[in-house]
Amino acid sequence: MATASRDVAEGLYRRRKLKNVLALVLSCAAAVFGLVFLGWILWTLVSRGIGAISPMLFTHDTPPPMVEGGLRNAFFGSAVMCLMAIGIGTPLGIAAGTWLAEYGRNTRLGTSVRFVNDILLSAPSIVLGLFVYTLIVMQAGGSFSAVAGAVSLAFIVLPVVLRTTDEMLRLVPAQMREAALSLGVPQWKVTVQVLYRSALPGIVTGVLLALARISGETAPLLFTAFGNQYWSTDVTGPMASVPVVMYQYAGSPYTSWQDLAWAGALVLTFFVLLTSLSARFIVNRHRVSHD
Repeated sequence: MATASRDVAEGLYRRRKLKNVLALVLSCAAAVFGLVFLGWILWTLVSRGIGAISPMLFTHDTPPPMVEGGLRNAFFGSAVMCLMAIGIGTPLGIAAGTWLAEYGRNTRLGTSVRFVNDILLSAPSIVLGLFVYTLIVMQAGGSFSAVAGAVSLAFIVLPVVLRTTDEMLRLVPAQMREAALSLGVPQWKVTVQVLYRSALPGIVTGVLLALARISGETAPLLFTAFGNQYWSTDVTGPMASVPVVMYQYAGSPYTSWQDLAWAGALVLTFFVLLTSLSARFIVNRHRVSHD
């Protein structure tokens, strides 16, 4: 009886060990498969874009065909619209996330808001661009503008910041709320001075991730900001942006425009990389300080 039980146990152990090894091999193969293609993409991007990186890229505007130029106006336009989108979406997202975490946690309305936010979070950006086109551009007589572009990007920022704020505030221990309220501190002061301070690194991380996402969006800007070949600081008119210029120049027959598209893609990739690393640094620093 003991021998039979031992044989069964050894058989189960071998099968489990075989399954574990097989799962580990498949997981490593999937990771290597993804990393190979990621490395291939990055190598192509660097090899094609590094040759067009020069001071002229940041000091000259987008040129006509067969003429040297840069992407100064596109970099400026992207920065303006991204900052405006962050300025619009971040306060709304933080306010809505705070309400969900503190007041709408177990309510039907809170559940509905979370469901709608999940839909907005996964909605294709081109749908949001078409919505803002109908809402703002068509109402303004078909006038494209940087403001409309910023609003379309803000619809992408909003659900990201809302979700992050909601989750970070719900992670704050209930004892901190109870201790502050027991001292007679008003609810709004508890939220601002206690909860926000504890959740601040996570909220900032969400804002940075939203910024990294909208910096490469093209579809919403095609329907809202449209683009501008010249330098412009008028946010009520069309304005250039790096993703739109990349989209237009990458498919052109002119080598000079294609080189600018690759250079813009390389700069944009490094910006997204630095933004993501900054978000990771903030999270790790917060963990170390608490440990």
